[in-house]
Amino acid sequence: MSLNHSDETHRNLLARVPGVTGRELPEWFAALEAGPAFLRFDDRVRWLRDEHGLAHGHATAIVHEADLRRAARNFG
Repeated sequence: MSLNHSDETHRNLLARVPGVTGRELPEWFAALEAGPAFLRFDDRVRWLRDEHGLAHGHATAIVHEADLRRAARNFG
């Protein structure tokens, strides 16, 4: 599964996550790290949706942002 929305949509989804879910982004990133060791993007999105009841768009944005931040940490 690939990211199918624009950078602007991605930013808007991320901005709404705390209000919609009651949890800040760092909490979601920690949940992903502590959750099952899924390697595939779509498996991690599905886990957030199924385990935590997130909407597909929010789950996708969280996983994508976690990947971006992990890559930046590992690269820089």
